This record gives sequence, C-alpha cells and structure tokens, in this order.
Amino acid sequence: MNKEKIKFIILRTIGNFLVLFAIWGMGMTFGPALYLEVLFKINEARNIKYAVALPQEPIEQLPQITPTPQPAGKITFFGQLTGGNKVQFLSPVSAQYGLIIPKIGANAPIYPNVDAGNDQQYLDVLQRGVAHAAGTVFPGVSGNIFLFAHSTDNFWNVGRYNAIFYLLKNLENGDEVDVFFNGVRHIYRVVNKMIVDPSEVRYLTEPVPYEQLTLQTCWPPGTILKRLIILARPERDLSR
Repeated sequence: MNKEKIKFIILRTIGNFLVLFAIWGMGMTFGPALYLEVLFKINEARNIKYAVALPQEPIEQLPQITPTPQPAGKITFFGQLTGGNKVQFLSPVSAQYGLIIPKIGANAPIYPNVDAGNDQQYLDVLQRGVAHAAGTVFPGVSGNIFLFAHSTDNFWNVGRYNAIFYLLKNLENGDEVDVFFNGVRHIYRVVNKMIVDPSEVRYLTEPVPYEQLTLQTCWPPGTILKRLIILARPERDLSR
C-alpha cells in the first residue's frame, strides 16, 4: 500500500469522524427541544389540553387529589382515533413555589433568590427546575418577578438542564401562566414576547411600578446565542 493510499484512508477516517461528531453535537444541542416540540404538536393534533387542577384558594385547605381527565370542548377525528379530545389536569409539583403553564404542559418547582450572575449557582438549580432571580420580587406585590430556566455552559451539557422552558416560544398574548407561592395561586396573562441579545439585561434589572412576571430562556433552544423573553401581567389587572 503506497503512501498516497494510506494518506487518503487517514483523511477519510478523520473526515468521517468529524461528520459524525457534528451530527452528534447537533443531536445533543437540538434533540431535546425537537423531541418536546414534536410531542407538543402531536398532543395539539390529538386535541389534548392542560388545565390547573386547583381553584384560586389557599392550597393548604384543599384535598390533594388528581382529577381524572375531562372531555375537551372540541372533538376532532384524529383525537378520537388516538384517544385524545380531553383536558388533563396539572397539580403543582410545589405549592410553596411552583410554576404551571397550561398551554405547554409545563409544571416545575421554582427555586428562590438565585444569583443570575453566578453560573456555578444557577446551573446547579437549572438541573432541577426554574430559578427565581435574586433581587426581584415575589408574586403578589408590585415589581418584577424574574424567572429563568434552561441554560448551559457547553452544548454537550444541554441534556443535563431542565427543559421546562423549551416550549415558551409557543406562548401568545393572553395565554395563562400560573405561579404558586406560599400556597396561593397567582394567575398571569402573557402580554409580550421578544427575542433579545444576552447583553440586554434591563428586563432583569429595571424596576417596574406594577406587578410583572418575566420568563427568560435561551434562544434558539440548546444554544446561548439569544434570549427569549415572555412578559406577563396579573389577570386581575388586565380585567379591570
């Protein structure tokens, strides 16, 4: 075997390795988001909707039961074919501090007073749930409640972090976001959605004279290139 043939085999082997590594990297980066997006679309086609199981009263006084699914208002053929056409109820995984977003089926605990500038602190929290940024307020008072989830230091670590906010992009104005705090349910409605640069930190740092819920995640999912911001206001304020 001459030197040229050996050189060709080595280069081809390296090339194949790099291609496989690139495919693996893309799968690690975008695979979790793609899986959740496909699942969301399938459930949407099956006409499966989510609702909060508990009424707007102190949770400590309520029996902790899981209601059975109820029929959805709209009946579709594909839903009948696949066992859909129903509303599934979500009970908060944490009544002390937790988040439910019915449209995307999100249900996660919230960890309070996490330093958004300390990656060693927040990356640990984001493996378990949603982080509440230190220095921002809690539900029920005027000011900005800043919650963030899904972040990663390197693309190969993306699967380690909580994917609860991967589907935030599907939220639209008027969609419901429920935050449970100290046993009380606070209902918010989306009023704005935007994609911003990581340097635009005013959504975290600037005070607001009213109660506002801010949700942040990385964009596109699996990267740290941009930030997706969701702004929501208390339902009671919007109904006045």
